[in-house]
Amino acid sequence: VGGKPIPLRQNVGICHIGCYVMGTGFVVTGSEAETWISQDPKNANVLFPYLSGHDVNQRPDCTAVRWVIDFGSLSESEATCYRAPFLRVESRVKPERQRNKRKQYRERWWQFGEAQRTMRAAVQDLDEVLVIALVSKTVMPVRVPTGQVLNHKLGVLATSSFATQAILSSSIHQLWAIKWSSTQGEGVNYSPTDVFVTFPQPQWSEGLDGAGRLLDETRRKVMQERGLGLTDLYNLINDAAISSATDQDVARLRAIHVDVDEAVVAAYGWPDISLNHGFHTYRQMKRWTVTPATRVEILDRLLEENHHRAAAEKADSNGSAKSRQANQVAEGQGTLL
Repeated sequence: VGGKPIPLRQNVGICHIGCYVMGTGFVVTGSEAETWISQDPKNANVLFPYLSGHDVNQRPDCTAVRWVIDFGSLSESEATCYRAPFLRVESRVKPERQRNKRKQYRERWWQFGEAQRTMRAAVQDLDEVLVIALVSKTVMPVRVPTGQVLNHKLGVLATSSFATQAILSSSIHQLWAIKWSSTQGEGVNYSPTDVFVTFPQPQWSEGLDGAGRLLDETRRKVMQERGLGLTDLYNLINDAAISSATDQDVARLRAIHVDVDEAVVAAYGWPDISLNHGFHTYRQMKRWTVTPATRVEILDRLLEENHHRAAAEKADSNGSAKSRQANQVAEGQGTLL
């Protein structure tokens, strides 16, 4: 299958970029945030955990180390009501912003550079969302609570679906991400526009939901019990020198990823594909994944499916446009008669 993937309307509005704070003065330590809240409880309205890609990749519980001052869409006069946070931003952010070439950044210096209001609106009714570190070796979505500020180094998916978590944790999605993202050594620069928006997801199934739940629960338990971040854990899973016979946790997670891949392939309706998991290298990245021959077949089928869906969306759009034109003509004729 030739050509490049085409953006799919069905995937638009789901994967967003986190907030671009634009000013280190917004960022505070946890102890500073606690002190300010103890001094004035209302400061809790503008102080939040600040989750980064590094936190997601390196911390066993994927929680934020730092906090951030977030005045949201408050006016300057409203922001001054939060005295300690406002003084911090005024002294450390304002001077930097005043030198910025962009008028909006200069004039609204107490607000984030890019608050990503569309993303916030998309997740406001969710207790949890899926996030992917935009630069990582793992290319794995992680389930995190809302109610915190998500950094611009995170791709934020406005869903808490375990089925979606399974799909995006599969070798199928990972291969697509590696194929259509830029890479640096063993790292992948995940692009929501080039990867997620073009990725033709399979239909939801109970098998996907169950596989996603099992992966999330098991991986979370192993990470916390062993004090391993996501990157360190997958370094073990993808290390051919570590035998499944000698590390039960690694063996269990490898087996779960096989189940995840099988559930995803079944959801696509591809019973003829043999996954044959093992340790294989693709673009300098050695992983516990499907064979090279299977990889080529999967990427071909995904691209073919992408083109098929894009064509269907285009035809539907053209049909809708013609229908609207016909209705307008009919309405006009009715008026004349």
